[in-house]
Amino acid sequence: MLDATWNLFYQTGNIETYLLLKELEQQKELNPEQEQNKQTRSSSYKSIDLPSV
Repeated sequence: MLDATWNLFYQTGNIETYLLLKELEQQKELNPEQEQNKQTRSSSYKSIDLPSV
């Protein structure tokens, strides 16, 4: 998400996009365990085998 926001700012120079990037970076710094939980949950979803219908 941060890379996409940075690329958008880089291409447009939009100050609001830059401010959004900084806000996202702050949230990531404040909640690093949430980011790890998201990655763990998403990888566990990939390993679930559903029965075929």
